[in-house]
Amino acid sequence: MSAYTFTVLDVAAEPYAASPQLTCRLRIAESTGRRVHAIALRCQVRIEPQRRRYDPAEQDALRGLFGERERWADTLKPFQWMQANATVPGFTGDIETDLALPCTYDLEVIGTRYLHALDAGDVPLNLLFSGTIFTKGATGFEVEQVPWACEARWALPVAVWRDMIDAFFPNSGYVLVSADILKELAAFRARHDLISWDETMRRLLAAAEESR
Repeated sequence: MSAYTFTVLDVAAEPYAASPQLTCRLRIAESTGRRVHAIALRCQVRIEPQRRRYDPAEQDALRGLFGERERWADTLKPFQWMQANATVPGFTGDIETDLALPCTYDLEVIGTRYLHALDAGDVPLNLLFSGTIFTKGATGFEVEQVPWACEARWALPVAVWRDMIDAFFPNSGYVLVSADILKELAAFRARHDLISWDETMRRLLAAAEESR
């Protein structure tokens, strides 16, 4: 049985992607000297929110995810951000390879809501690896699984994520609503001769505050 170690070298925004994407630079090491022909690699990327501190503004922004601050000892638990896949080419010893991490700005996704609430600091990530390894044995090709214990941690600067999102959505964002709600919003905008969606939302927010 081969022995493998996974190390994250860097996570950076991909400047030429068609949509928001981080690229994780990985080093994979095989310690017994066996020739690896390929790895069909899978990765579960988890955020571990309990591994960082939060200022008062961030605590307020995270209430919708984790509840009141007094409950965080029970609610601040790791959660899945995304799944990623890659095909690693053959190597002996170790190899550096890229793992694409496609991102979304959909605020219905828990990872996006979490990241959107942060002002600074780092995002504690834990990458859990699995997949199939193809090696050359004494009688030909052999197949084994990536050991379940293979994982790697990384502290992703919040600024890296924000800069990536800002490159695709400069000074803006989007909220997914149902077709019925969108129709009502459009009708409200038309009735009040509002010139933009920003003005429409400000009018609705002001009316909601006045009614409180």
